[in-house]
Order: sequence, then structure tokens, then C-alpha cells
Amino acid sequence: MGEQLALQILLILVFILMSAFFSASETAFTTLNKIRIKSLANTGDERAVATLRLADNYDNLLSSILIGNNIVNIAGASIATTIFTNLCGSAGITISTVVMTVVVLIFGEISPKFLAKEHPESFAMSATPALLFFVMLFTPLNFLSAGLKKLLSHLFQSKSEKKVTQEELMTFVDEAQNNGGIDEHNGELIRSAIEFNDLDANDILTPRVNLVAIDCSTPLPKITEIFLNMNYSRLPVYKDSIDNIVGMIHEKDYFRALYRGETSISPIIQKVSYVGTGMKISDLLRLLQQVKTQMAVVVDEFGGTEGIVTMEDILEELVGDIWDEHDEVIDYFKKIDECTYEVNCAVNLDDMFDFFGLKKSEDEFDSVTVSGWIMERLGKIPAAGDSFEFQKIRFTVKKAAARRAIIVLIQLPEPLHEASE
Repeated sequence: MGEQLALQILLILVFILMSAFFSASETAFTTLNKIRIKSLANTGDERAVATLRLADNYDNLLSSILIGNNIVNIAGASIATTIFTNLCGSAGITISTVVMTVVVLIFGEISPKFLAKEHPESFAMSATPALLFFVMLFTPLNFLSAGLKKLLSHLFQSKSEKKVTQEELMTFVDEAQNNGGIDEHNGELIRSAIEFNDLDANDILTPRVNLVAIDCSTPLPKITEIFLNMNYSRLPVYKDSIDNIVGMIHEKDYFRALYRGETSISPIIQKVSYVGTGMKISDLLRLLQQVKTQMAVVVDEFGGTEGIVTMEDILEELVGDIWDEHDEVIDYFKKIDECTYEVNCAVNLDDMFDFFGLKKSEDEFDSVTVSGWIMERLGKIPAAGDSFEFQKIRFTVKKAAARRAIIVLIQLPEPLHEASE
């Protein structure tokens, strides 16, 4: 009797260990990073190759794990019921149920899953040989399980498609960055790439009011002065009106022509592309690549010039500001004191909202720049001294010109680091 009891207890311990193994394996293969496993497999690691094969056929693996886990749990519970019934009579069934539930939960489910989640890749690779055996052992049951799954999928068809949304992608990037998988710079680059197709030409253009352009008939000395003083490498060329841009000239071509003694810029005018304000910048980038030009003119619904977009403008949306040795560095946000800032109104409205931690709904504003937004808020052409309050922040137009705000003074109710939390 004593030997039989010892053997039964030993079997229960084995079944609990097997339950822990199956539970840990399920968690490991659910949470492992397939990219890391794939990287190891590419180096020739045979264990990683086998693990990746199991992960790719996860439905079959999960079925084997669940079958094995249920078998050992039921077997362990049955033996425990026999032991406690022999020892305690009719009360043994209740005692067995309570004891086995606690033991299986702690040692067969919760603890092994916590441990496997800490190091999912290493555990999955260690468990792979045993799991391959069980997958092969339970092949007939897996076949029946697959058939049942197909039957249930036909009976309870779901019309919804499994698609990863942009918000979910952003969450993946945030988690990867928080877990140390990628650094902040790469995280920002990936976010910019994900949001790249959301932007239109209207979002990144240089508006016509800020354009420096020349007429076809502009005297050469004047063009030379513009190139030397403005530090631009390209200038849009229009005929009669800025609404009729006919092309552009490059600084290099201009000074070469000047050196050759040319008296007109007509031979060096290069063609530009014309696009609508709603064109996606991803499509615009492809267009500029196809036509092999660096500049596109953005036209409004009436055919007038809304502004221009350059290849550099598009690339900066992906990689951030690109500065060369001639660019003038503009400080868009100038700190006056702990609660006061001067803001250049040419800055993008989203950048200002992000900088000050302001809340903005998707369709609340039509403007792209701070200058346009101020005009919306005031309901008139901004003038120096105009002010308004938005989300407990006071905005005062400090400088205005050419029917637009140039500099706005922002007064916060409390220091920025506290206000934006």
C-alpha cells in the first residue's frame, strides 16, 4: 500500500511538471520575438530554425500544447482523487478538488507562465525538441482539431477582416522603444514613415506669401543680388504674375550662364511640376523622382499659386530638418521666461500644439500654420496687440505684417514642464 501511494504521488508530481512545461511553452511561443528567432536562424542555428518552424505553425503547436496540458491535468486530478478518497472517504473528492486546483494553478499555470514570459525566446528554443515530439504524437488529434476549427469557422463566420491599424502600429513602435528594442531616433523615424502618407502637399508647402521668385524679365544684376543675399540654390520663375510660374533656375546654371556672357535666363529655365493641394506627399515624391526635378508648384482650385514644395521639404518629413552650410537656423520657439515664449507664426500648427502640450481634435482647425490659426481664432486679419485665450493660455500678436501674424507672444499659466504633463 505504501509503495502504491508513493508511486501515485510521484505520478502527480510528474504530471504537474508536465503541466508547467506545457503552460510555459504556450506563454513562450505567444510572447517570443520572431524577429530575434529569425535572426538566429539566419546564422545557421538549427534549434532556432526548428523553433521558428513551430512558431510559424502556431495553430498546430497550440493544439498539441492544449491537448497535452489537459491530459496531464485530468490524469493528475484523477490520481489525486483516488488518493484522498482512500485516505478521507467521501470527503476526499472535495479535498482533492481544492488541493489540486491550488497546486495546478500555482505550480502548473501561474508560476511557469511568469517565468517563461521573462525569457520567452530562450525557453521556446529549449522546449522545441520536446514540443516537436508531442506535435508528432498528437498528430491524429491535431487533425481532428483542425477539422473542428474549420467547421466552427464556417458556422460562425466573421465579416471583419484582421487588419493592423495605424494606431496599432504606433503602439508597437512605442512598446519596442520602451522595451529597448529600438532607440528614440529610430522610433521617430518609423513613426514619420507610418504617418508619411497622411500628409498632403498643402501641409508642407512654402506659401506664396513667403516665396522669393523672379519675373522672366528681371534684370540679371537683380537676380545676382537675390542669389547672393538670399542663399537660395533655386528660384521659381514666373511670367507677369506669381500665379503663372513657368519654371525655375538653378544658382549653378545661372552663374555659369553669367560667366559665358548670357544676357537672358530663358535658356536655363527648367520645367517644374504642377500639383494640387490635396496630393499626398508620398505620390509627390514619386512624381519628382520620375520627372527628375527638385521642385513642384502647388496650385489652388482656381489655378493660382498656393506655394511650392521641394524634394527637401518632403524628405524632412521623414528624417527631420536637413541643414546645409547656407541655411539660416530659425528659432521658432524662443523662451522669454518660465511662463512666456515668443513663437514664429510660420511654424507648423501641429508642432506648436505638441511643443506646449495642447489638445487638438482632428477636424477642429483648417489652418496648417500658427499664422493661419491665429487668423481663424481672431476672425480677422491679425494686427499687433490682438490677443485671445485658448486652453488657459494667452496668445498676443507681437508683430504682424502683410496681412498675417509674424510673431506671437504666448503666456502660460504655469511653467511648461508642469503644464504639459
